[in-house]
Amino acid sequence: QVFVEESGGGSVQAGGSLRLSCTSFGAASSSAYMGWFRQAPGKEREGVAAFDQTDSTEYYADSVKGRFTISQDNAKNTLYLQMNSLKPEDSAMYSCATAHRWLGRRGWSVFDNYNYWGQGTQVTVSS
Repeated sequence: QVFVEESGGGSVQAGGSLRLSCTSFGAASSSAYMGWFRQAPGKEREGVAAFDQTDSTEYYADSVKGRFTISQDNAKNTLYLQMNSLKPEDSAMYSCATAHRWLGRRGWSVFDNYNYWGQGTQVTVSS
């Protein structure tokens, strides 16, 4: 069993920054990918970014490229999402998830490919 826990959400004004953290417990050493997804009311869940733990490849949705950075601290078993230049359209519930197989460029953003999920942390960006 793997437990996933997010933190770091909050409310900011447009142009501001937030850093989300995700810690996994349990069989984390077997995960291949860790990813961030978000879902706003009335919208589909969207893959935001993912980190390939086997070779440190980073993946980003086009909507966040250049503004968000995903990273991992192996010593703390923690995944981070640094979000800069936030926009109102970034407002959503952000969730962290782990996947236990190779996903690649086409699979990282498909939520069905992820096995364990956290409860999510809310991000609200005001204009």
